[in-house]
Amino acid sequence: MRGRIVVAGLAGLLVSGCAAEAEPVAVPPPAPIAVDVPAASSGGACRLLDFTVIEQLVKVRFDVAAASERGDTHSCVVRAESATMPELALSVTETTIDKATFGTDVVPDKATKVTGLGQQAYRRTVAAAGGHGPVAEVGWLAADGRLATLSWTTARDVERSAAEKLTGDLVALAKKVDTRAL
Repeated sequence: MRGRIVVAGLAGLLVSGCAAEAEPVAVPPPAPIAVDVPAASSGGACRLLDFTVIEQLVKVRFDVAAASERGDTHSCVVRAESATMPELALSVTETTIDKATFGTDVVPDKATKVTGLGQQAYRRTVAAAGGHGPVAEVGWLAADGRLATLSWTTARDVERSAAEKLTGDLVALAKKVDTRAL
């Protein structure tokens, strides 16, 4: 008999425990998920750039891209989310100029000629100004009748010689840019 009373008592406790409302358990929110979004997703001239290729050639990881279009000119600026400098800008404009006109009217004074890039190309470094460091630039007349420019704006504390060295990496990157894909 005692056994039945104990079993009945335990059953009563179990049933009454199940009927009570359970306290909510606090679950911490999930950590944000970082998603790598390709530069091309920004559209415009950003479709011609790839963060991985830039990192391989220039040794800097970018993860933010913004595109702009004005008339026949398509532009893209890429940066690292955590810093405003350096930044890489690509500009592509449809044009009807020829090689001779490019050499006379577009190539800046004191620019160095670049071979193996488009119909004609140059590279140069511009001195620091306006709160940023020197700018490395590569410009070329693409075979498809487009004028393209890649420019790398450095942070204020970067030496001009470092920007000059970077123009070689920008030439390698420019050779990967297919302006026909725009």
